[in-house]
Amino acid sequence: MGQVFLETLVRRNGPLVEAAIQLHQQGLIPANSYVLDLDQVKTNAKIFAAEADRHGLTTFPMTKQVGRNPAFLQVLADVGLDRFVAVDMNGARRIHAEGHRIGHLGHLVQVPRAESEAAASMVPEFWTVYSHDKAQLVSRAAGNVGITQKVMARVFAPGDIFYMGHEGGFAAEDIVAVADRLDGLPHVGFAGITSFPALLFDETAGTVGGTTNLQTLERAAETLRRSGRDHIEINAPGTTSTEVLSILASAGATQVEPGHGLTGTTPLHAVRDLPEAPAILYLSEISHFHGGKAYCFGGGMYIDPVFSEYQVKALVGSDGEQALSDRIHATLPPPEAIDYYGLLDVPKRRALEAGDSVVFGFRIQAFVAHAFVVALRGVHSGDPVVEGVWWSDGSTASWPT
Repeated sequence: MGQVFLETLVRRNGPLVEAAIQLHQQGLIPANSYVLDLDQVKTNAKIFAAEADRHGLTTFPMTKQVGRNPAFLQVLADVGLDRFVAVDMNGARRIHAEGHRIGHLGHLVQVPRAESEAAASMVPEFWTVYSHDKAQLVSRAAGNVGITQKVMARVFAPGDIFYMGHEGGFAAEDIVAVADRLDGLPHVGFAGITSFPALLFDETAGTVGGTTNLQTLERAAETLRRSGRDHIEINAPGTTSTEVLSILASAGATQVEPGHGLTGTTPLHAVRDLPEAPAILYLSEISHFHGGKAYCFGGGMYIDPVFSEYQVKALVGSDGEQALSDRIHATLPPPEAIDYYGLLDVPKRRALEAGDSVVFGFRIQAFVAHAFVVALRGVHSGDPVVEGVWWSDGSTASWPT
């Protein structure tokens, strides 16, 4: 099923494939690049913002998937999605350095002790804590920089689902006492609750539904309301697209955090045509041949494992028409290996050449890769241009020099 990402990319945004190959062959895009279609991102963002507004939801875009890319940040800000999720302090620094506001910090990654004051100085709108110890650090940091910080409590209950290494938070049954204790700290105000994932994709059914975590958020919010708290922020991230906003709104969510939804690459986008179209691909180049295989440059071949294992395929050629004529079987290094190269089967019906462009359509997580992020404009006008080349941490790449 996962290979549908490539087919959906070809069918719904073939011009991006052709533009990426054209610019790569002209020497304007490096191998090992995540290539963004900024115009499609803008269209997707407008669609998402309108639907979120219709449901009364606040949108904090997640940008780790595209390496906190500055051009991506600006496109979203231009359409009014101008407060961003910083999943960690590296993300917070990049967002802040680009002159944008941080909407949510501390979830999924808590802020380290020595960085608390730096975090507070960025004045995040909301800051999530997993423990009272972390809340005390927020209190001191906020006091030192002269602000009152709104904090969210990460909650959990028996039966909730967490990815390995994501665990942590306050017991949901204690939420009233937790809220009161957080409110008792100086320079801090309790604002609401969060958990992740609030939604999950069901590969067998091909649908997205609420998790037990979302139910926990609903129950905890109701408990807080019964205690006399009128407005509770409910932050409910995970697999977020326009298609699922009604589910989140009906569960009482007030904040959503689309990431792949803005690039048209949630799991649901792979099996159903949603309003958001694909806006990103991974581009490589054939380096050499050995043992009957073509080797293409790696660096960004981490595939976000939202589907069970599948046969990865690629488009290969020196122009769009040639590349789109075949689907070449590919073998990528396993997660425990360094992805210096990917391996491509050499088809009998045509020759592959060193320097050929290689396009993949898998679901990316740029911030964990050592790859470039390239932003394009004008893809759909027939005159694509490179807006810039960055590293996957959002810093400007001095490429090709």
